[in-house]
Amino acid sequence: MAQPTEVPAMTTPDDVIEDIRAAVRDLCARFPGAYWREKDRERAYPTEFVKALTEAGYLAVLIPEEYGGSGLGIRAAAAILEEIHKSGCNGAACHAQMYIMGTLLRHGSEEQKRKWLPGIASGELRLQAFGVTEPTSGTDTLSLRTTARKDGNDRYVVNGQKIWTSRAEHSDLMLLLARTTPKDQVAKRTDGLSVFVVDMREAVGNGLTIRPIRTMVNHCTTEVFFDDMVVPAENLIGEEGKGFRYIIDGMNAERLLISHESLGDARWFIRTATEYAKSREVFGRPIGQNQAIQFPIARAYAETEAAALMAEKGVRLFEAGQPCGPEANMAKMLASEAAWHAAEICMQAHGGFAFAEEYDVERKFREARLYQIAPISTNLVLSYVAEHVLGLPRSF
Repeated sequence: MAQPTEVPAMTTPDDVIEDIRAAVRDLCARFPGAYWREKDRERAYPTEFVKALTEAGYLAVLIPEEYGGSGLGIRAAAAILEEIHKSGCNGAACHAQMYIMGTLLRHGSEEQKRKWLPGIASGELRLQAFGVTEPTSGTDTLSLRTTARKDGNDRYVVNGQKIWTSRAEHSDLMLLLARTTPKDQVAKRTDGLSVFVVDMREAVGNGLTIRPIRTMVNHCTTEVFFDDMVVPAENLIGEEGKGFRYIIDGMNAERLLISHESLGDARWFIRTATEYAKSREVFGRPIGQNQAIQFPIARAYAETEAAALMAEKGVRLFEAGQPCGPEANMAKMLASEAAWHAAEICMQAHGGFAFAEEYDVERKFREARLYQIAPISTNLVLSYVAEHVLGLPRSF
């Protein structure tokens, strides 16, 4: 995992952040647990929730004002996602739009930005699908097999397959990484990969097939197949063959935003467990009076606050345009683990009631587990820290 060079953004003032948090909480109050339980049972996309976020301008928070967005920094985006999860909602239905469009913003041409960013900011265009992971390569992105062959001067022809391409059925555009130069013809493994914007409105049924994958959580994920799918050459982002660098360039933002989703989950679990422990009485006393309940909740709180400090450091460095790879990766790992520990404690404190859908604990429990695996697994974070921070030999 190479160390990307981040583009500095304006730091959002504290009072603006607090106003954003309060407004997001008010919005989320319109979508209580019953709403999410219904979506979960039906495996349905939370269209109304995403629409409300879009209309409020939250999904365009990182898009510059000249393209119709708010032009705020990643700190604002992190606050939005944290409050969504802290409120018992889930931002996975739309979070990718916040960091996927960064590749277009940083590396796209002015013509491309003016073509797509205003529509993304307004909600007219949905950019949620991220075509990177493949069944045979997983996190080993450099071994991907999907190819984009130049056909004349005006188009590429794509063949291959992607998996875990979440929200593909609910996207108008896809950011796609494909090999444009065979591996045996490049000097470095990181060369020969290119990024394209795929207009899925035209591609579905014309070389692009989407197949839903039913999973443990309602994540609207899919696998997609490319069979001689045509992409206009003008949809190539940046230079041909440098796509891996462009994708890596956005990974720190992704990890920092996901870390704040996990922090929001952790705080929801801690608050929910604490309130239940105060009100639930067994053997004539509230269960929160027992240290077997108190101590785990207190430890979860301490772990969450520690993870929040690392995430805050990563955001501060990112907005200052300074290297933050170690901080972004460690924040994501620590926050996801804090959320999972808090989830287990919340389940244990509720006992049998934790398994009842109406308490929302089992739903949030399943949702929180994902982030120790995606978008990067805990083991790969540890490999990164071992190699790039501690100087230990590369393990893969």
